[in-house]
Amino acid sequence: MSIADKIDKQQLPQHVAIIMDGNGRWAKERGLERAIGHQHGVISVQKVTEAATRIGIKYLTLYTFSTENWNRPQTEIDALMHLLVSSIEKETPTLHKNNIRLQTIGDTSRMPNEVKQRLDNCIEYTSKNTGLTLVLALSYSSQWEITEMVKQIAYQVKEGVLSIEDITDKTVSQHLTTKDLPDPDLLIRTSGEVRISNFLLWQLAYTELYFTETRWPDFHEEEFYKAIYEFQQRERRFGKVK
Repeated sequence: MSIADKIDKQQLPQHVAIIMDGNGRWAKERGLERAIGHQHGVISVQKVTEAATRIGIKYLTLYTFSTENWNRPQTEIDALMHLLVSSIEKETPTLHKNNIRLQTIGDTSRMPNEVKQRLDNCIEYTSKNTGLTLVLALSYSSQWEITEMVKQIAYQVKEGVLSIEDITDKTVSQHLTTKDLPDPDLLIRTSGEVRISNFLLWQLAYTELYFTETRWPDFHEEEFYKAIYEFQQRERRFGKVK
């Protein structure tokens, strides 16, 4: 019996975010090149997206490429960019068929023009879909996002559009790249690392955190369902007394 059968479909997290970690280590443990690990990681993306759609998750955000990743060797960056856009283009018809909408967050202006254009075409192709929203965090870091938010609000104050007294936590949220998304209910991180790594720092204020030793290339449907099931066993109080 799949652990999916134990999941209460009436108590699902609305938004699940995942830090997909361990591709390189998975490959190294098998004597393979890092690129092979990334290729197997793409398979996990497909399987987890299908699993999320199957049980009715509304939003799935994947930490795909951080701003820190630009510091990796150029050959690995080029390979990742090629793998990213080719995989997305290949999967776009399937995403569309399954009513999945593709979106991105992050400083995509840093991405090669050809990659960005091809990615934008895929986003446009699925833009009218109403099922799962699959969000790829590309060239993303939370510190970059928060810095940009501060600049936007400061400019509005300078121009007299907004007063300092009117700034609230809602104002901050409305100026983040995730302004059209609910905050994550559950964050999953694979490969045994127990940190957030500059990901959705503002948005994770009351998110349940789930860490697993499983490398991302081995994180498939059952591992995803296990995380959802554990989430449902927790009591979320948001600082209150139940």
